Amino acid sequence: MKKVSISGSPREDVGKKDAKRLRREGFVPCVIYGGKEQIQFYASEKSFKDIVYTPDACIVEIDINGKKMEAVLQDIQFHPVTDNILHADFLEVFKDKPVKMALPIKVVGDSPGVIAGGKMLVKRRRLDVKALPDKLPAEIDIDISKLEIGDSVVVGDLAIDDVEFVDPANSVVVIVKSARAAMMAPVEPEEDEEGEEAEEGEEGEGAEGEGAEEGGEEKKEE
Repeated sequence: MKKVSISGSPREDVGKKDAKRLRREGFVPCVIYGGKEQIQFYASEKSFKDIVYTPDACIVEIDINGKKMEAVLQDIQFHPVTDNILHADFLEVFKDKPVKMALPIKVVGDSPGVIAGGKMLVKRRRLDVKALPDKLPAEIDIDISKLEIGDSVVVGDLAIDDVEFVDPANSVVVIVKSARAAMMAPVEPEEDEEGEEAEEGEEGEGAEGEGAEEGGEEKKEE
């Protein structure tokens, strides 16, 4: 799995006024938890480019004044109008502890059913898995080379060494339907890629106020 590095600085004040000041200056208030201590810090919004604006999953190496930690992004909040990043939560990961992540799927192969006129529907863009950090793949390959019209791939069909799939075994990932049936199928909302967005860590005394002060910009910062 790819790694992305960002540099941060400790936050001396975690109140809402300090958070607003940081955002005005182009920084993102952040928190990292899951280790011995919860750390409040801030990082340049530009450094999130390869973490957020990409379909790839990644491990984030965070350097705070020379102290390096590896983490995964657990939650991120955006301004409803400007789309600027308001706050980010990271979960520290350790080489000997399994971590849960939502990984993107990649469809590979040519479906005989599609070649015959069927239509492939991708029901899940990401799947939740659990594994040790160094065992996590960058993506999950979904082989459709044997799918005829009416066939599907469910989570239970998938297997990756040393990786546990968290989603229900009967959850459909990809299905090939007849073109007519696909057109008549009800439109389903996309999967919440959050499974990606878990409960964020506590932001400290001023966390809740930081979100409220921005006119509902942040969903929550406990």
